[in-house]
Amino acid sequence: MDRIRIVGGNRLNGTIPISGAKNAALPLMIAGLLSDETLILDNVPRLADVAQLQRILGNHGVDIMSAGKRSGDQQYQGQTLHISAADVIDTTAPYELVSRMRASFWVIAPLLARMHEAKVSLPGGCAIGTRPVDLLIMALERLGAEIAIDGGYVIAKAPGGLKGADIEFPKVTVSGTHVALMAATLAKGTTIISNAACEPEISDVAECLNKMGARVSGAGTPRIVIEGVTKLHGARHAVLPDRIETGTYAMAVTMTGGDVQLSGARPELLQSALDVLTQAGAIITPNNAGIRVARNGAGVGPVNVSTAPFPGFPTDLQAQLMALMACASGCSQITETIFENRFMHVQELARFGARISLDGETATIDGIAKLRGAPVMATDLRASVSLVIAGLAAEGETMVNRVYHLDRGFERLEEKLSGCGASIQRISD
Repeated sequence: MDRIRIVGGNRLNGTIPISGAKNAALPLMIAGLLSDETLILDNVPRLADVAQLQRILGNHGVDIMSAGKRSGDQQYQGQTLHISAADVIDTTAPYELVSRMRASFWVIAPLLARMHEAKVSLPGGCAIGTRPVDLLIMALERLGAEIAIDGGYVIAKAPGGLKGADIEFPKVTVSGTHVALMAATLAKGTTIISNAACEPEISDVAECLNKMGARVSGAGTPRIVIEGVTKLHGARHAVLPDRIETGTYAMAVTMTGGDVQLSGARPELLQSALDVLTQAGAIITPNNAGIRVARNGAGVGPVNVSTAPFPGFPTDLQAQLMALMACASGCSQITETIFENRFMHVQELARFGARISLDGETATIDGIAKLRGAPVMATDLRASVSLVIAGLAAEGETMVNRVYHLDRGFERLEEKLSGCGASIQRISD
């Protein structure tokens, strides 16, 4: 199993290209099931989750071609996928495929909308609390689906097709919004989604669906209106840049010092996180090529943050911020309001010498002058990259084990960091 070895203490200087967003690429690939024509997606990141979803879609009969390099391509330009679901030959998504990645459960929406039936295993993925699918099922039932759960599978049928409806989510749910949005595009009549998630990835998917002939308005606001159409056609769409990757590297620069251009980043996608970093002592300068991040002469200052749905501080940057605050001059507090069990990185950060105490959903971090390198183990996708950030700033050597979590969400992490002067390498046993 691969490990990553880091020798800390180097400042980061140079340019880091930002990849396409995993959290947009996955639902965009799934949206390819809604049409019998080809959907072309540009800037798709090369990640383990993307490869896994290709296998899942292939099981339904979807042909996916990855275009080769073109002259003038940059090293980190994402891949172009041609997704063709002309013949959906199987409407079952089996446990052995779905259990590895939660987002794959979302295939239930386009299968039900287009084929009027689906049998999808209950999902797996990161071990972050329960993350139930009850809101997704509620949304599909509102659209007229008949749903039963049998032997760990959700069996959904809509014999005459789905019908437009009013869907009000009792709490903001990104996965529920994605599922309702995709399912409603082919439903008869108008669907209104209230208390919808406002994440940029939702807007990106809606923009692509509209290019395919859907009639979606209001994406990016809490009220989305979808006028159902009978058929969607092919289209071409570029995945938006990854705001979580952007925030992660911005925190790494703030922690180690240095000056890095995050090329292709879009500041409006993570303004709340950039505001927090500015408060902590980073100098953030948006420019035509992306975002430039440097640390001011002083050290890292403490901040108090609560995670919140967009446009608030993202839960997916909580672990990285905690690593940063472990080196702050003073006491910080981070409250996690989105997922339970999302503090599994605390005991690993403690191996570096970090002083963190937990009280329910709030972590209190007493910053120390210097972390020490240590052997640590990744527990989930975002927690694992917080250990990398800590290792970059720590004295001595850090060995991060179980890095397959990192490969799910960060494209060529060690290459991007070593290109800016970090001493980091992957070790394959």
